[in-house]
Amino acid sequence: MTDLSLPDRARRLRDLHAAPEILRVVNVWDVVSARAVLDLPETRALATAGHSIAASFGYDDGTIPLETTLDMVARIVAVAGDTPVSADLDDGYADPGDTIRRAIGAGIVGANMEDRLRPFDESVARVAAAVAAAEAEGVPFALNARTDAFVRGGDRPADESVADAIARGRAFLDAGADVVFVPGVLDAETTARLVEGIGRVSVIGLPGALTAGEYEELGVARISYGPLTQRVALTAFQDAAASLYRDGAIPEGTRALN
Repeated sequence: MTDLSLPDRARRLRDLHAAPEILRVVNVWDVVSARAVLDLPETRALATAGHSIAASFGYDDGTIPLETTLDMVARIVAVAGDTPVSADLDDGYADPGDTIRRAIGAGIVGANMEDRLRPFDESVARVAAAVAAAEAEGVPFALNARTDAFVRGGDRPADESVADAIARGRAFLDAGADVVFVPGVLDAETTARLVEGIGRVSVIGLPGALTAGEYEELGVARISYGPLTQRVALTAFQDAAASLYRDGAIPEGTRALN
């Protein structure tokens, strides 16, 4: 059950992005993983990992049908109550505006949408279409517009990727995005340049990257963990399975989280 309307949950997510402390979202991929995170008092918002949902259904990242993603995220929304849910919607699919309308219909109040380093004007237009669709629905949707300036930048000089990320990020915010997601292993100097150049920046906590606290000190608005949380869970599961094959036992202290 939820006491907050959908627009109120969207405003709550936007407020979390605007707060001085970094918003930490631990990505989930199904109802049981969502419930495990919701049980933690630190949880202020949920974010789904598109890669992880795709893997759960046997799809490669970026190839899962929108209908399958929305069905799973709607199930997560149903158990989230007043906790706002942001969904990974890949690149927005063929029609970003229609994708956002359908996402709002499923109770989603924010989303990641990646540019896949499409041409600049096309990328900005797709962000604008997503924002316009949310406005038409009367929802202050928190769009976490992702630029792949680093992860798809190839072997170009780092300064070129920084400049591209800043140009795209500024344009995405001007088009109405709430925050700009720049994935990659970002060091302190690069992160500071991005925050100064863009403003509200979102990052991913990858191995070898900075800690959430360090990113917070640099002014980052949000940190998420993408498919890494599912990998942690699957690593523990596979290690337990290997132990059981060796005549092991279920570890003491295993909690009944399902």
